[in-house]
Amino acid sequence: MIKKILFSILIVLSSYTATFAQSNKTKEAKLEDPDNLASQYFSQVMGVAVDATSNLKLYKFIYEWIGTPYRYGGNTKKGIDCSAFTKAIYDKVFNTNILRNSRDIFSMVDPLSRDELKEGDLVFFKIKSRSISHVGVYLGDNRFAHASVKGVRISNLNEPYYSRYFYKGGRILDPANKEFIEE
Repeated sequence: MIKKILFSILIVLSSYTATFAQSNKTKEAKLEDPDNLASQYFSQVMGVAVDATSNLKLYKFIYEWIGTPYRYGGNTKKGIDCSAFTKAIYDKVFNTNILRNSRDIFSMVDPLSRDELKEGDLVFFKIKSRSISHVGVYLGDNRFAHASVKGVRISNLNEPYYSRYFYKGGRILDPANKEFIEE
């Protein structure tokens, strides 16, 4: 009698397991893809939609710098400012050498409105100034990475502070135009 009950339980469990495994087959296929896992991870950590995380090299680079303290004129993990951080991203992620100052970087872009921004574009701010004084890299979903006085972080363009001082977005012009590129 006990053998019949155990056998019945075993059959029910094995059929349930087979059904469960088959229904999760497509989910497992997605989870086994390391790029998909990385996209999901960076999406959660940085608060950006999964479909916006197309450049994993960009997100990995930013993740490695998150929390680095701000230091005016700095360009290392001991301290970095906004233009040096942006320059480092463009150098390491996009293999593009850009100028070092936020105002000079703006001279290298095709200006864009907020609704035209795409991942990797630049965002410029005039913070308590008549000239550009801050730059960051747009990630999607109104989020951007930058070195702020609170350190390297991800912020939202809709935050009142950044919304107030936002000037323009920009996309780097053709890097083949060497007159803009720092030697």
